[in-house]
Amino acid sequence: MNGSTLPISTQVRLLELNRSGLYYQPIPHSTEDLHIKQMIDKIYTRYPMYGYRRICWYMNEIEHYVINHKAVLRHMKEMGIQAIYPRQNTSRPEPANKIYPYLLKGLKIDHPDQVRSIDITYIPVKTNRLYLVAIIDWYSRFVLHWQLSDTMEIDFVLDTSRKALNVSGPEIMNSDQGSHFTSPKFTQIFLDAGSKISMDHRGRAYDNIFIERLWRTIKYEDIYPKAYETPKEARIGIHNYIKFYNHERPHSRLKYRTPEEIYRDR
Repeated sequence: MNGSTLPISTQVRLLELNRSGLYYQPIPHSTEDLHIKQMIDKIYTRYPMYGYRRICWYMNEIEHYVINHKAVLRHMKEMGIQAIYPRQNTSRPEPANKIYPYLLKGLKIDHPDQVRSIDITYIPVKTNRLYLVAIIDWYSRFVLHWQLSDTMEIDFVLDTSRKALNVSGPEIMNSDQGSHFTSPKFTQIFLDAGSKISMDHRGRAYDNIFIERLWRTIKYEDIYPKAYETPKEARIGIHNYIKFYNHERPHSRLKYRTPEEIYRDR
């Protein structure tokens, strides 16, 4: 892209890149740091209720990897993850940010676009850290849109949300109470589209269970086995996997039909 006569903003739009990434100089992980983060991510994906002390215990006692709890906590902060159980005096949403009630308890989900969920997960790569955001339809498990970013700035969340609405809008949009999703910049996108906003109970990741299962599926079937070394490799690999997940991978809970078949059969 260097040397192009096109403005940066036009190049970004044509390539659908996160603009912040063009100015970001990646800081490579050491091989050991990457190994630690991959280990933490695998444990956390399997046991999202584990805090840093229990993950430290697991690494020492089960994986036989010697590490102290302060190092585990530092890596988890860098990865942007914490245990799903509620803590006293944990980070609170800004007072101006409205917390919406959880609308899905006891709700019968029986058609596409009734409920969608959004979430962010950490993706370990060798050269720098990445974050994956995705929006999934609850009924069909269809991934409507996703995006990778090398920062946790809100822009990639907003962009993904707008692009998912280009397909159609959900009756209910569900998320956790993270700062991205309580931001009026995010909620207003869906309110303007006529959607209701639903938010998980604080510390209850299982309120958003289908996207948690999506993360586990992507990581255990694609990301962990392939161990991507660069953002470009990760972007191409995740693109190919989500295409496979949507259009070719049969889902047992969908009577072995694909998410795309169920989503389009309306």
